[in-house]
Amino acid sequence: MPHLELIDIELAFGRHHVVRKLSLRLGKGRIGCLLGPSGCGKTTVLRCIAGFERVTAGEIRLDGQVVSSRNRHVPPEHRRIGMVFQDYALFPHLSVAANVGFGLRGANPETRRARVAELLDIVGLADQGSKYPHELSGGQQQRVALARALAPRPALLLLDEPFSNLDVDLRERLSFEVRDIIQATGTTAILVTHDQHEAFAVADEIGIMHEGRIQQWDTPYNLYHRPANRFVADFIGQGVLVQGIVLNERQVEVELGTLNSAVPVQCSSGCGRCNRQCRVEVLLRPDDIVHDDASPLKARVVKKAFRGADILYTLALPSGTQVLSLVPSHHNHAIGEAIGIRLAVDHVVTFHDDTAEPASALDQGLTEITA
Repeated sequence: MPHLELIDIELAFGRHHVVRKLSLRLGKGRIGCLLGPSGCGKTTVLRCIAGFERVTAGEIRLDGQVVSSRNRHVPPEHRRIGMVFQDYALFPHLSVAANVGFGLRGANPETRRARVAELLDIVGLADQGSKYPHELSGGQQQRVALARALAPRPALLLLDEPFSNLDVDLRERLSFEVRDIIQATGTTAILVTHDQHEAFAVADEIGIMHEGRIQQWDTPYNLYHRPANRFVADFIGQGVLVQGIVLNERQVEVELGTLNSAVPVQCSSGCGRCNRQCRVEVLLRPDDIVHDDASPLKARVVKKAFRGADILYTLALPSGTQVLSLVPSHHNHAIGEAIGIRLAVDHVVTFHDDTAEPASALDQGLTEITA
């Protein structure tokens, strides 16, 4: 049985639908994430789970119990849910220890002191209990907020853009620390963020949101390597879609060469196997295109972005089609220079080309291909 389950939930304000037929399942002790651009509805879903918004359809179940539906609404204070916000929301007049113990006011003093000490030790602030929030760094304040949310042993922990006020380096480091802390306490959690690096660092499962719907709920690996649709492919990582033609049930030809499929090329939308000469679009990531001076295939450098150990090149193929290639930075090529490239594809995904004819046979779909 999933610890948290959302079943076809909807939320509408008048005629404006913010959340549409959204479903997900999260096991006990797992960390999930709602990832998507601003305005996609991810924070609204979090508010529905917390009980701050009432769903207009569907059900939310926590540990097997319905806490939200059209006819039932358990108040937020009775859901045993902890929350961590982007602005920390610490009490400035209370010490760190008092902040962490705030949710334990009903416990006896000895139990409260022991739990506060346990949480401060888990978050790495065992010697900071007597300090006040203004005496701590941003990262330390966020860990205090996390400890406070975990102190009452919540059934579910919700984190709403918890790292957005931190600088980039601290954000990355703290995201790994937060994952370790949540796992150490065995807490089930849902993170909301627009940053895929945070999502990948923290979550076991991620839901990509767009226009109030989850486009794909999956592991970080599958989201990157097996995106369910074009939106997910475009939103996660970097890559380009290049045109290809199905030569037979196991081969697809693109401008860069021929890809050999380990399984028959199929349309996952249900129209069966792609016919010979069916046009598709092939997703190529920057690590699929390798710089190789000995290769007869050349591409012209259009743009370059220095990233320290690597340079991300935007390359124009002879047809004008542009692809991306991630190359070690000691290969420093000039704009306009022609360089040798080759395919080094472990697997790629293909989508049917919606611009091709007949359109009915080319509905959006995907298939995994190995080169």
